[in-house]
Amino acid sequence: MDKIKFPLKWLFLAHVLIITISNYAVQIPITIFGINSTLGTFTYPFIFLTTDLTVRIFGQSHARKIVFFALLPGLLLSYLIGTVFEHGQFQGIGALTIFSIFVFRISAASLAAYVIGQLSDILVFQKLRKMKTWWPAPAASSVLGNLLDTYTFFAVAFFETNDAFLAEHWIEIAFVDYLVKMSASVIIFVPIYGMVLSFISRLVARNGSLENM
Repeated sequence: MDKIKFPLKWLFLAHVLIITISNYAVQIPITIFGINSTLGTFTYPFIFLTTDLTVRIFGQSHARKIVFFALLPGLLLSYLIGTVFEHGQFQGIGALTIFSIFVFRISAASLAAYVIGQLSDILVFQKLRKMKTWWPAPAASSVLGNLLDTYTFFAVAFFETNDAFLAEHWIEIAFVDYLVKMSASVIIFVPIYGMVLSFISRLVARNGSLENM
């Protein structure tokens, strides 16, 4: 990470933070208006926002670097926090001495989904980023990236898991998760993307050339 300078380090930290929070939040099921979901549904879409901003400003090479640099620390923190606070309840530090297959499956699912979802997101975004209007790239990349990410994650993490609720409802939860992500992308994240893009572009211009990062 020494060669990755500001503001890429902030984007790296954002990836690690969102991975960690989301992998913990997905352990906590919620029901809204009779619809089964998890808290992670409302946190993970932010990862696509940070990825698309990285591709837009620095290109797909730096974006791939951020994805892979953030992966291991994000998953390690996810396992540690997820084990200590498994199912949203404090288990004590001693829980780390016992291997948790439930939390490990979430971490493994996050690994598979993150790589597949983010690389597809980068690929689609790169194809569309040179269009005259800025919004088709983040919109299209979010649709495909979130679809692959969502169903990869829930299948690996919760198919026949030892959590009865998640094992029974994972397909429904995945569908709801995807709908929420898409709604958030259109209503919230695409507009936010435009504002943050403008902000980071000014920072880049102020800090000079970033070609040697």
